[in-house]
Amino acid sequence: MNTWLRQHLAAFRRALRRLWAAPLNTLLSLLVIGITMTLPAAGYVFLDNLKTLGKSAAGVQQISIFMQTGASADVVKGVEQHLEDKVPGQWHFVPRETALNRLKSTEGMAEIVASLPRNPLPDAFIVEPRDASPETLEALRESFASQPGVAHVQLDSAWIKRFDAFLRLGKLAVSLLAAIFAAGLTAVTFNTIRLQVLAQADEIQVARLIGATDAFIRRPFYYSGALQGALGGLAAGLIISLGIRALATPVAELASLYGSAFALQGLSPQFFALLAGIGAGLGWLGAQLSVSMALHQME
Repeated sequence: MNTWLRQHLAAFRRALRRLWAAPLNTLLSLLVIGITMTLPAAGYVFLDNLKTLGKSAAGVQQISIFMQTGASADVVKGVEQHLEDKVPGQWHFVPRETALNRLKSTEGMAEIVASLPRNPLPDAFIVEPRDASPETLEALRESFASQPGVAHVQLDSAWIKRFDAFLRLGKLAVSLLAAIFAAGLTAVTFNTIRLQVLAQADEIQVARLIGATDAFIRRPFYYSGALQGALGGLAAGLIISLGIRALATPVAELASLYGSAFALQGLSPQFFALLAGIGAGLGWLGAQLSVSMALHQME
């Protein structure tokens, strides 16, 4: 086991030395890989922020339950118990007096409310389910509508379905784009490692003559491809982070004009690790294909 670890550590060091020996070529390769990974990764970040924006829009994923005007306290309590038992998420009760006071505080409505002979507003519940998928929201709407004392259940299901369909289409488009760029990244690594193999063809032939195995010869190139891919993935994350930082203030100012506190979400450490892991995997794949072909040709 110690011998195996020493061999891999030695191959890793050789790969680092090769990258460090040609800093300009390494920098250009990392830049190409980073830009290649930036486009699909930025697409996923954009869709994730768009989903957050959709959730933060006022009333978009809320279900409003309006009770009958003459509903008794026991009937209201029954609906409240149903919410506690059946709804995973947040909800709160809005008494009719509170709703009337809010309406009265609205500009231009105080005189109109004062002229009313009685409070025409019903008690209401505002529900924000944890699962905001269109199917779940529609099922909850039907469940609430069947409760005794409920006069009306309000849910903009058509808008939610359109928004969900748009997100699914966007994810499909970004996934196809990611597959295309993944093939391009593999090709970039393939060509880079192929040039390295050709440049060390004489060294490889000598190593074979003195008994070096194919695994010993391949290992440094594999690490080289994986390192380039991982560093390129981190470069992509850095590019996206700089873009988010540049757009954060303008987006926040625009959102404030519409009365929203929306702010762009940056990249998490997990997302950086994911980019590095994907880059390393694709780099290793490109190196594996390149070295296998090159060694086969040498034979």
